[in-house]
Amino acid sequence: MLSNEIIQQKLTDKFGDVLTDWHVPYGMLTFTAPNELNLKVLQFLFDDADLKFNFLTDLQAVHYPDNKGAELAVVYHLHNWVDNIRIRFKVFADINQPDVFSATALYQSANFMERETYDFFGVNFVGHPNLIRILNVDEMDYFPLRKEFPLEDQTRIDKDDEMFGRG
Repeated sequence: MLSNEIIQQKLTDKFGDVLTDWHVPYGMLTFTAPNELNLKVLQFLFDDADLKFNFLTDLQAVHYPDNKGAELAVVYHLHNWVDNIRIRFKVFADINQPDVFSATALYQSANFMERETYDFFGVNFVGHPNLIRILNVDEMDYFPLRKEFPLEDQTRIDKDDEMFGRG
């Protein structure tokens, strides 16, 4: 039976100590890989006869504005249907050059998810067959889920903070 320990051991045997930040929140094995190795890790997880992570459940980004040089994290959730086990791994990219290799050649489901992640966070998925905005208007010149903007207009005077539990 496949376990988190076996998965971690196989990944460590293959990639050594370049995979870091191992932990198991809520039973899901989680780790961080170098940005330039995302496709190699995905390919290994997909191809290995014991691991069989053949389904990309989710792909999204997180903006960490205080993490200089690695502000954008791309997070992959993979599922092995045979052993019913899931894992998560992250790669980090510089917000000034947010290039991450596209996983569309390996997982067709990555197509929409990478376009959505580009649309909202500005991650450039290198090799994506059609990396254009998918939910926002083409004229939008910013990425709305980055934490670069205040959540609300601080100059508004038409709100009563007591109505929002802040008074």
